[in-house]
Amino acid sequence: MDKFFIRPVTTNDLAMLQQISRQTFTETFAEVNTAENMAKYLEEELSLERLSAELSTPSSEFYFAVLNDQVIGYLKLNTGHAQTELKDSRAVEIERIYVSKAFHGKNIGQLLYEKAIRSAREKKAEYVWLGVWEENTKAIGFYKKNGFVEFDKHIFRLGEDEQTDIMMRKKVEY
Repeated sequence: MDKFFIRPVTTNDLAMLQQISRQTFTETFAEVNTAENMAKYLEEELSLERLSAELSTPSSEFYFAVLNDQVIGYLKLNTGHAQTELKDSRAVEIERIYVSKAFHGKNIGQLLYEKAIRSAREKKAEYVWLGVWEENTKAIGFYKKNGFVEFDKHIFRLGEDEQTDIMMRKKVEY
C-alpha cells in the first residue's frame, strides 16, 4: 500500500530541498531554455545558501510531498514581505509547486495546491496569487481549472533571459 503525505520542510532537509528543487525545475524547463541560462539559474537561485535563507524566512513555508519515504514534489508559500511582488498582508503567494515528472498526472500537484489553500485559510487570507510563465500552458490550465484568473504580468529572469510570467489570483473561500 502506497503511503503519501505532505510535511513541512525543516532546516535538516536543506540538501533534499535543493535536490528536489533542481530536479523538478530542470525537468520542467530544460527543454525550452538554453543550458547556460538553466545552469546560471540553478547555481544562483537554487544554491544551498539561497534555499537556506528562504527556509529561514519566517514568512515563507516549504512543504514536501512524500510517497513511500521518497520526496516527489514540494510547495513554497510566502506571506507579508516575503512575497515576491505584491507584499499584500491580505494575500498568500504560491511561489512554487513542483512535482517530479515521474509523478505527473497522479494528483500530487492538486494535493499540494489544496495544502496551499488550507494554509491560506488558516492565515485568514483574502486571496492567493502566483506567477506562471506565459509559455507553461499546462500549469496555466491547472490554475484556471482551480479558479485562478489573470490580473497582471511581470518579468522573471532565467539566467540572461527575461521571460514574462502571467500573474493569477483566486479569492479564498471560507
